[in-house]
Amino acid sequence: MSTVANSGIDIASRGLILIGAEPITSFTADSTEALVASNLYEDTVRTALCASRWRFATNQQSLNKLSATPTGRFDVAHQLPHDLLMLHAVTIEDNLIEYTIYGDKLYHNVSTNNDVVADYTFRALEQDFPSYFTLAVEYSLAASFALAIARDEAMAGMMERKALQLMQQAKTLDSQQQTTRRLVTSRFISERRS
Repeated sequence: MSTVANSGIDIASRGLILIGAEPITSFTADSTEALVASNLYEDTVRTALCASRWRFATNQQSLNKLSATPTGRFDVAHQLPHDLLMLHAVTIEDNLIEYTIYGDKLYHNVSTNNDVVADYTFRALEQDFPSYFTLAVEYSLAASFALAIARDEAMAGMMERKALQLMQQAKTLDSQQQTTRRLVTSRFISERRS
């Protein structure tokens, strides 16, 4: 009976199976597969999470203003969320503001007492990955495993192509989880009539 891959071990094991290697039961097991999987897994997942603005891994949070004034060029500093992987937007009263990131801090020049809200990608848990994303990650891992374990460049290329195809399909599916944006055509119509 088939099961859902809802842990890092499950996902890594399926990536290993795709290249014909033995699955693992632990990242700390005494095997080549476990050594390679433990070293490649987290970076592969984080890279995949940053590849798109996944709905299942997107969050909003009000940022904490820091009391210390930035050294130069900026008026205000805020602490970024501890679970942030990639920042997508910063708003004040739903208006986008210009900002710069230095380390784990956000700097800007907007003086306000209102909340500064960040939209960002976070490290979602495997149990929350939709199946379309999990499958794309499994093939991404398989591409790396094919080089590191099987030492087969042709297989690695094939797995990489499949991973890219599945990642594109995953992006398409994930983008459907929000209200469809309407294309504003009034400007085009008025230009055409003039």
